[in-house]
Amino acid sequence: MAANHGSTSLVEEKREILMPQKNVPKATDELYAERLRRYVTALRNEKPDRIPIRPFVAEFTATYAGYTCQEVAHDYEKAFAAVRTCAADFDWDAVVANMVYVWTGLTQAIGLTYYGVPGIDIPPEFAFQYREPSEENAFMKPDEYDELIDDPTGFLFNTWLPRVSTAVRARGEPTSYENNLSFLKGGMAMLQYFTAFGPQIERLRTESGTVSAIAGILKAPFDIIADKMRGYIGLTMDLFERPDKVLAACEALMPHLVHVAASGADPDKNVPIGFWMHRGCVPFISPDQFENIYWRTLKPVVEALWAQGHQVLFYAEGDWNAHLQHFAELPDGSIVYHVDRADIFEVHKVLGHKFCISGGIPNYLLTVGTPDEVRARCREVIDGVAGDGGYIMDASAIVQDDAKVENIKAMTDFTREYGVYSSSGSPSSDDARPEPGGTGEEEPVRAIGKKDAKIRPGVCIPWEQKLQELPEISGDKELVRRVWEEIDALAYTYIWHVLLSF
Repeated sequence: MAANHGSTSLVEEKREILMPQKNVPKATDELYAERLRRYVTALRNEKPDRIPIRPFVAEFTATYAGYTCQEVAHDYEKAFAAVRTCAADFDWDAVVANMVYVWTGLTQAIGLTYYGVPGIDIPPEFAFQYREPSEENAFMKPDEYDELIDDPTGFLFNTWLPRVSTAVRARGEPTSYENNLSFLKGGMAMLQYFTAFGPQIERLRTESGTVSAIAGILKAPFDIIADKMRGYIGLTMDLFERPDKVLAACEALMPHLVHVAASGADPDKNVPIGFWMHRGCVPFISPDQFENIYWRTLKPVVEALWAQGHQVLFYAEGDWNAHLQHFAELPDGSIVYHVDRADIFEVHKVLGHKFCISGGIPNYLLTVGTPDEVRARCREVIDGVAGDGGYIMDASAIVQDDAKVENIKAMTDFTREYGVYSSSGSPSSDDARPEPGGTGEEEPVRAIGKKDAKIRPGVCIPWEQKLQELPEISGDKELVRRVWEEIDALAYTYIWHVLLSF
């Protein structure tokens, strides 16, 4: 502690106690290159110099850096700073730029109703909560499947958004000042937030040599309907009363989900697209429903992204071991499989020869266990699944503010010391990094899902329709078309990220 300070902040105390003085570090550009190579080698299911450490830490970063849950939810710059502090102090290989991803400043600007916001709806020390609607208040009614199937983007703007927002007025209702402001404030807030990720990722690279762990977002068509439209109870009834409509709706969503995922993916095709898995595991749906609806409309999405060279990180929240044989149908290397509550050794047995695996360190152990117990579990997992490479150290689920700092440090330090591959090639050699999978050629997105979609992904109002409203174009018609479509695509990005990201 500095002698001229009367007190020491919480984060400084933790650094002093838990982070002993290190030797002079490598230059950050060299360190970053080494970590990227290590991480990508493991992602490709190969053996790097040692096991990469990539914890998905959310509110834990706030606690460690001395912030409240409210502060990191409302002020993304504080959330960014907390991530950078943890990345530097724990010396991790990769992190998510902001795992507390739902910025409540944006959700409040839009007026979204399905979040309990820290400091407003819930106490400031609690993480934001998702509030699922009751069946009678579902954001999509059971007789509206055809509207969604016919034009998913139009449905989101015209029917879904007015129901999830306190500000947006439905078609036929009088507009309002708040309604108009919600689009202006929401769009500008999203632009501001998304633009801020570039500098955050660059600061992680230059300040601590840390890799940004994922890029882009994906959810299963089935999960979209369950999470944000019908609610789980409503969808459960639909699976028995109108399963054909559920399937058709999932098919209609497929090309849009591919488009959104690919548009936010890593252009260098190094890190995977984050895919958050929710309602398809035991006990939410039956094996028949999984195979004929959930998997039938998810597998082609993953294959279409792989055809473009993009891996998908299956963040398998819950226990998905009942479906491992289905996941094994995917092309080798096309996914990274993250284990939450499932048996990681069974996962390795079924999928380890095809895909990289991550996770397997229970969150309850990080919360109530001791450092010795954490180290013992890390040893068990490393010995059981990491011998041939293709493993990334992480907690089972996203780490929140109840995890003990000393246990996160135990997981980190033990892996760094124990998880070294004596027979691997040097991580500083370019030959140690495998090339990304896939053909690199974009599969036509309209080739999957609904075959007769009238409006293609990335479009709100087709140019052909807009052209009929314009006077005769006497100059460069192609220039007018290009600019129209570029701006129209921004509105498309807005509504689909409200649905998927927020």
